Amino acid sequence: MSLLRAIKLTVWACSSHPTTRPAVAHNVAIIGAGPGGLVAARYLQQVGFTPVLFEQGDGVGGQWRVGAPYSSVWPGMRTNTSRVMTAFSDLPHPVVTPPYPTGEQLGTYLEGYAGHFGLLERTRVRTRVELLDRASDGGWDVHARDASGTLHREAFSHVVVASGRYHAPALPRLDGMRGFRPGGISHVATYRGTEPYRGQRVLVAGHSISALEIASELALRGAARVIVAARRHRYVLQKILAGVPIEHRVYTRYAAMAAESFAQDVVAASVKELILRTSGHPSQFGAPVHSEDVFEAGFTQSQFYLALVAEGRIVPRPWVSRIDGHVVHFADDTSEDVDAIVFGTGYHLDVPFLGPSIREALRLDAVHADLHQHTFHPDLPGLAFVGLYEQSGPYFPTLELQARRVAYTWGGAVPAPSREAMVAGVDAYRARRGTSQVLRMHALARLWAREAGVEPDPARWPHLARALYFGPQSPASFRLDGPDALPDAPTRVAEDALTFGTLNDLNLTETEKAQLTTLASARNDPNFTRFVQSL
Repeated sequence: MSLLRAIKLTVWACSSHPTTRPAVAHNVAIIGAGPGGLVAARYLQQVGFTPVLFEQGDGVGGQWRVGAPYSSVWPGMRTNTSRVMTAFSDLPHPVVTPPYPTGEQLGTYLEGYAGHFGLLERTRVRTRVELLDRASDGGWDVHARDASGTLHREAFSHVVVASGRYHAPALPRLDGMRGFRPGGISHVATYRGTEPYRGQRVLVAGHSISALEIASELALRGAARVIVAARRHRYVLQKILAGVPIEHRVYTRYAAMAAESFAQDVVAASVKELILRTSGHPSQFGAPVHSEDVFEAGFTQSQFYLALVAEGRIVPRPWVSRIDGHVVHFADDTSEDVDAIVFGTGYHLDVPFLGPSIREALRLDAVHADLHQHTFHPDLPGLAFVGLYEQSGPYFPTLELQARRVAYTWGGAVPAPSREAMVAGVDAYRARRGTSQVLRMHALARLWAREAGVEPDPARWPHLARALYFGPQSPASFRLDGPDALPDAPTRVAEDALTFGTLNDLNLTETEKAQLTTLASARNDPNFTRFVQSL
């Protein structure tokens, strides 16, 4: 019997008429039982809160509940990050799990995680939050409708919004879209496999990971012709390089510290060198690129896209200028006669249940929410947000770190940010409005690890220096020091670094020592310099 069938969910027994439930001291509502909501509940429970998870679906897992109406994961879809980096620190995947698990395996994993920490019985499934607003006593009122249609209002001292960032598809407005064949336009969020597209000419509009993975799948599984149109054609990294998942090489602790320490042109040159050395320049395959500046062009990943372009199975085009019947016209005055269009154009930030005062404080729109470090707002005490940011790279480690930061702050393990610090954080975010909102995993992980007091102290782990700086920023690496340190974390950090052959051993090479020496000079940090000199 599968784990999904073996675990029995305890569903909230609701009354048959509207009711107001009394507040419980030191309780917390968590809106959403996907990865962010589950890991937030796990750590808040650890520090003494009583979590109640509100989940609109019929079980936990969020997007990874494959087949659910709100899930964008198609049957058989593989993760684009490795099993090491698509897990929480308390529960590694079994070693028999493929390097890239399926969506179904992730759903099973999350249900097992919830069961392990007793969160299933704390989850009210088929319960949709319709309004979150301030309570008269300074706490928070959650208005939620249960499976019977009954609306309940309940008071909580704290609330975590973990409803997800990728569930409201964003479609562009293009001349002639309404005249295209009925049903012929869709978004990657509703893609469910190649069968409907066999023998068809398909335009995939977008250059994200999902867009390129779907285009590749279509080209390999029976579409008559596949075209990829993009406003900005990016550099493309292969998903796995000589057996090593790309995020094990790109999103390292060294890379995060280098981005903090070196000029942007130096960092850009290093990133571009890695891309060209491992995956090649798009022009080598006959694909365009928006700019030779890797940060201006951006980069994405796909294992097969560039090879399929080289074989002529995928045809790159610039962005769409207009649609005339079945004919799509592009910015370079070329055109294609197509049967279907799949837009991979991202998602809106959509949190429809937030009350007017919250929306006003956040200056919420389809892209932005004014928050201190994407988590707190100075005028909304007792309210936190987990997982509502856009990110490049593995989400599970950063979701866990953000959840720990919230739990340790509210539980008193780390100092809460001052009002002045939060105001400055909101102002800093506002200054970046209108720019790219995509964050890099390795930088975000270090930010929240420092705030939660769990960034490892390298001086305590000299024998793990290579693993910590040039291996993956695995979840276990944030359990070495600080609250909730694990006794087996050192062993697991070493194992994570050696998995897939990311590193062949734990001995720093001369090149790596030189890189750390240069980094120490740039950082002007006496403690780090002494550590590097001791290696």
